[in-house]
Amino acid sequence: MKISRVLTASAVAAGSVVLLSGTAFAHVSVQPQGEAAKGSYATVNFKVPNESDTASTVKLEVNFPTDHPLASVMPQPVPGWDVKVTKSKLDKPLEVHGNKITEAVSKVTWTADDKGVQPGQFQQFPVSLGQLPEDADQMVFKALQTYSDKEVVRWIEEPVEGGEEPEKPAPVLQLSEAADDHHGGGSADKAASSDSDGKGGDDAKENTASADSSDGTARALGIAGILVGAAGVAFGVLAGRRRSA
Repeated sequence: MKISRVLTASAVAAGSVVLLSGTAFAHVSVQPQGEAAKGSYATVNFKVPNESDTASTVKLEVNFPTDHPLASVMPQPVPGWDVKVTKSKLDKPLEVHGNKITEAVSKVTWTADDKGVQPGQFQQFPVSLGQLPEDADQMVFKALQTYSDKEVVRWIEEPVEGGEEPEKPAPVLQLSEAADDHHGGGSADKAASSDSDGKGGDDAKENTASADSSDGTARALGIAGILVGAAGVAFGVLAGRRRSA
């Protein structure tokens, strides 16, 4: 009897943990496809779960940060959704690849053509964006989620370092440290530059000489093995003839 009570209590506790964790993490979020390095371009997914039991998500509005405007924002088409990109004038123009950018994307809005995101489901909205800021560790995208029953959930609360997670946290994109050339070419470029300035030439020659020496030794051992094998065969033939005689 006691054992059954313990098992029942454990099951209820485990179920409560699952329910609470689901509630805590079921919010609009943003994650990169691969890596989002500072100063680079990246593709990210805005993930939208449906938290309602009776209504579907029919609209998502994502506001882009104004303190770090992005010159390039290109949403990927999502079947069943219309997308609208809103741009705003910049107080301070951006310099990108030698071109002066006077406006940047301030908001992207997805609107469902039909059913939208049904209860118990989620939808991802991919966006290619850049150039990511070099002087920030993260980017905050405030989002509004609209349901078919007209309810609007505002995911706009910015997280505070060291504090508890807000009730309605805004999607936050964490930025990783940039590569030296922003293209990820580290070791290969260093090797090439080492050869070009002559510092890596001696190492390369030594490696080549070592490889040639190894090949020569292998050939010599192979030939010796063939000769020993041939001698063994000849000795066997002679011995057989002596026994038959």
